[in-house]
Amino acid sequence: MLSVVVSASVLFGGWFLYRHYALQNPIAQVLSQYEGVIDSQIDIKRNTVTLKLDLQPETDLRDLVSQIQKEGKSVIDQRELMIEVADHSSDVLNEWWDSAMLSVAQAMDNRQYTEIQTALNQLADQRPNLKAVAQIDDQNVYVSLSDGTSGKFIILPRHPGTMEVWNHA
Repeated sequence: MLSVVVSASVLFGGWFLYRHYALQNPIAQVLSQYEGVIDSQIDIKRNTVTLKLDLQPETDLRDLVSQIQKEGKSVIDQRELMIEVADHSSDVLNEWWDSAMLSVAQAMDNRQYTEIQTALNQLADQRPNLKAVAQIDDQNVYVSLSDGTSGKFIILPRHPGTMEVWNHA
C-alpha cells in the first residue's frame, strides 16, 4: 500500500512539475514581463493553449500575441492558441463598436484589411478621446478601442464565417 502511495505521489508530482516548469513557465514569463498585462491564466490541454488575459487599455495585443508565439513556440507547437481578453469596455465603447461593426465586417468579408483602420478612424473622429487601432498578423486582425479609462479588445479571425463571436471577443 505504501509503495502505491509513493509511486502515485512521484508520478503526479512529476507531472505537475513538468506541466508547471516546462509547459506553463515560458508563456507565464512572457506575460508577467509584458507591459500592460494585469493578470493572466494559462490552460494547456492536448490540442489547445488557452490564455485568459486581463489587459490595460491601449496594450499592444498583436505584439503580445507575437511574443507569446515566439517565446512559447515549443509549448504551443501543434496546439491551437486561443486568447480570451477580459472585457473592461464602457457603454460608450460598446455603442461605438456596434456602429463600426458593419464597416469592419464588410472589410473583412472583402479581405480589404486596410479599410478597417480607415473605417475606425472615420468613426473615431466623431468621438473625442477615442482611440481605435487595427493591427494584423497572418491569422487575426486585432482591434483595440480605448477612451482613456476603459478598453475593448476584439480579435477577428481572418477566416470567413466567424463573425458571430466578434461582439464578445
